[in-house]
This record gives sequence, C-alpha cells and structure tokens, in this order.
Amino acid sequence: MVLQSLVSFLKGLGAARLMAMVAVTTALLGFFAFVIMRVTTPQMTTLYTDLSVEDSSAVIKDLERQAIPFELRNEGAMILVPKDKVTRLRMKLAEGGLPKGGGVGYEIFDKSDALGTTSFVQNINHLRALEGELARTIRAIDRIQAARVHLVLPERPLFSRETPEPSASIVVRVRGALEPQQIRAIRHLVASAVNGLKPQRVSIVDEAGQLLADGASGATDNAVGDERRAGFEKRMRNEIEAIVSSVVGAGRARVQLSADFDYNKITQTSDRFDPEGRVLRSSQTREESSATAENSGQVTVNNELPGNQGQNNTAPAARDQSKKTEETNNYEISRTTKTEVTEAGRVNRISVAVLVDGNYAKNEKGEMVYQDRSKEQLDRIAALVRSAIGFDQKRGDQVEVVNLRFAEAPVIVPFAEPTGLLGMFQFTKDDLMYVIELGVMMLLGLVVLFMVIRPLVRRIIASEEIASPSGNMPTLADGSAQAGSASQALVAGATAQMIDVAQVQGQVHAQSVHRVGELAERNPNETAAIVRQWLSETPA
Repeated sequence: MVLQSLVSFLKGLGAARLMAMVAVTTALLGFFAFVIMRVTTPQMTTLYTDLSVEDSSAVIKDLERQAIPFELRNEGAMILVPKDKVTRLRMKLAEGGLPKGGGVGYEIFDKSDALGTTSFVQNINHLRALEGELARTIRAIDRIQAARVHLVLPERPLFSRETPEPSASIVVRVRGALEPQQIRAIRHLVASAVNGLKPQRVSIVDEAGQLLADGASGATDNAVGDERRAGFEKRMRNEIEAIVSSVVGAGRARVQLSADFDYNKITQTSDRFDPEGRVLRSSQTREESSATAENSGQVTVNNELPGNQGQNNTAPAARDQSKKTEETNNYEISRTTKTEVTEAGRVNRISVAVLVDGNYAKNEKGEMVYQDRSKEQLDRIAALVRSAIGFDQKRGDQVEVVNLRFAEAPVIVPFAEPTGLLGMFQFTKDDLMYVIELGVMMLLGLVVLFMVIRPLVRRIIASEEIASPSGNMPTLADGSAQAGSASQALVAGATAQMIDVAQVQGQVHAQSVHRVGELAERNPNETAAIVRQWLSETPA
C-alpha cells in the first residue's frame, strides 16, 4: 500500500519535477560531501623552506614511507604537512640527519672505514666536513639563503722555515643586501674556526658576482675605522632626531651629523723622580786601628834574634797608635713610571646641522598658515642637541639649528594597533583564512537550506495534505439504502475529520507565517523572491 502510494505520488509529480528533485538532491549531496571533506581535511603548514633538490627528495621519501600527506610548493623547495604533525616530523627527520643543508658535515666519518683509509683521503674528508659545517653555520644567519665555503689549507714544504697562510672563499645567496657588520661577522666566524686563518684572508662573493669582502687586501683596519665612525654617526643622529622630533613633531626635523675621528694609536711612557722621597737601601761601616813602636838603638843581629828580650835596652820604646772609621750609606730615590696608551678612534670634533619645520595654524578662514618658530625655541632645541652630543667647545664642536619651511608638509598616518579579537587572541593569517572559509561554507549551507530544501519540503507536505482529505472521504455505492442516522454519522465523522485537518493546516500555516516573518526581517530580498514564486505557482 505504501509502495503504491509512493509510486502514485511520483507519477503525480511529473517528469520535470522528478528530474528537478533528483538534480537538487545530487547537488546537495555533492555540496555537503565537499564541505565535510574540506572541514575534515587537516590544515597544512610549512615543514621546511628553501630546500635543495637532494634534501627535498630525501624528505619526501621519508614522508611517503610514513604515509603522511604532504604538499609541494616553489618547485619542491617548500614542503607542507599537517599542522598537528610538524613538531614530531621535524624531530623524526632531525634524528635521521635531514635536511642535510645541501652539504656534507662531520657525519662523513660516521660510516667510513678508518682502518682501510689512507691519510690523504682522511685529510680530504676532514676538509669537506669542515667546509660543510661552516656552510651550515653561515646559512643560519639572517638574510642568507645558501652558502658554499672553499678552504685552502696549505702544508709547509720540506726544508722551509716559512709556512704559507691559509685562505678561504665564500659564495652566498642573500635576501636583499648584507650589512657591513654581518660581513665582518662571517669573516671572523670562518677565521676563528680554521687554525691559522686570518679574517683578512677571507673573501666573500654574492650570487651576482659582487665582491663583498676582498681577501687579498690588508685594509681591514681602515674598513673597521670607517664602520665605527659610520655607526657612531648613525647612533648620534638617531638620538638627536628622536629628541627634536618629540618637540617639533614627527617628520618635521632633519639631522645631519659629521664626526672627525683620530685613528692614530699613541703609546707614551714617562719616568718621574722625586728627590724628596729618599729611602735607605744599605749601610756599611768599617773601622781600622794600628800601633807602631820607635827603636832608637842600633840594629844588630843580636837584637833581632828570638829570645833576646832586649838586654841592652834599658829604656822603654815609644809607640804610635791610629784609628780609622768609614761608613757608607746607599739611598734609593723614588721613581714613578707611567705608560699611557691612546687607542685609535678618538673623537676630535663633532659637527651637527639641524633643520626644523615651522608651525602650522588655521587662520580665520580655516586655512593652514605657516609660522616661523621663535628664537627662544630654537635656542632651547640647540641646548638639547649640545647636551645629547656631549658638546665640547675646546675641541671645536659646532651645532647649528635653522628654521626653514619644508617643501611638503609631512603626512602623519597614525598606526592602528589590532584591537578586539585580533588583538586579544593574536590570530595568524592562516587562522583567519580558515575561519572565513568555514563561515562562507556555513552561509552557503544555510542559503541552500532555506532557499531550496525548505520550499521543496513545504510543497511536498502541502500536496500530501491536499490529497489526504479526498482520499479518506467516504463514498456511497449506487443503489444502496442506508438509514438516515448512518448517513448523518458518516457526514459528521467526515466533517470532524476535515475540521481536524483544517486545524493542523492552520497551525502549519501559522508556523510558516512566523518563520516567513523572521526570514523577511533578516533577508528581505530573498523573501520577496520566494513570495513571487509562490504567487506564480498558485492556481488561478
């Protein structure tokens, strides 16, 4: 019975309506399938960028082995994987030594047979490993995409006292341009990693063939001095411009600063003696005493013989005694030795020129009128500049502050910081695009639901309600004789059934009117289109 009712209902719709229903159902199924697949697809994010062909091939091979979906961008230089697996994949690939960075490092010794390798091969492998490690380290610096290092480590010839100096050459591919301090950092980095290599012997070339650092010249000191002077001038200029702009306004001051540096290194040694500061160093005393006897008699043999006590001498002899004392004192005089070393890079003189714009005020007509700044205000600005540079009149410092009208008044654009949800949650660009995509899909789904499915369901329900009372109406056979009470009962039952159906239809129509009112308030244009469609389908 149900099958027959369904078949009769489909036949009553007609071929055109049946094909329309099939087409709408197919489109809806396809649309919702696309939405479900798009929502359930994992969000892709960057795993690695700027990969070489070898590293990209090795990483893709490992991802295919793990059955992990991925996407390739920039001709294979960028690999994207699901966002929730990025950290684990990087750790897993790092465990396997990927990516290698387009060069070989000290891992060259991991799988080599040291017993069967000659010293020449070992030296070559050590040189390759050192070059690869240096290239990897240089690529870690900002703005450097790729780097390649060549080292020349000569050996001392036999019977030679002089050892040739090592040298290095580096080729880099950069984003934009390298600053002088970055070039110096690369030279010192390579020189510190190679025994006996000096920074002056390191040459750097970019991908365009431009020489960034010449390893054949020894003008490093001059380059360092110029860089130091330029850095000093830039720092002082920024400080002066910041303090002046806070007074006259942003973009209304121009500052030029020139510093004269003395790059001569002076070493001075002086000795100072203090005659008043004496200290006893040593003291020596010497005493001498002597006695002599006078003999007035003759000198004979008998007198000189031992045992002869001077029998013939009756008078005592006279004696001469002498005593001598010597004292020597050594004193140490105080001495002061002073050595002064004046390093290169002393500031001899600073010259500052400050140009400030005037004031702008509205006149009676509402027009902007230029006004010069007062002399008192310019003097205060000059005093601020002198304090900022450490003004010293003895060394010849000069400060000039001039007020002139600029050719074009600066346009100040206020910086609008992110507020609301963007400032609170700090959404990234990918998150915003994902949310917008989901919102658009939901909006399309609601439009299809209210514009296609709802009218179709209402039409089907209405056709069933119309067919239901007619199908349930009791019929009387021709020639049948029924009692009046029976016919009245049947009529009363049919009337009650029609009343119930009318109540149900009234409730349905009330709900429909209420929903249509809500829809009309939110989407007036779509509601007008639906009402026109209903009017066109209503039989005359």
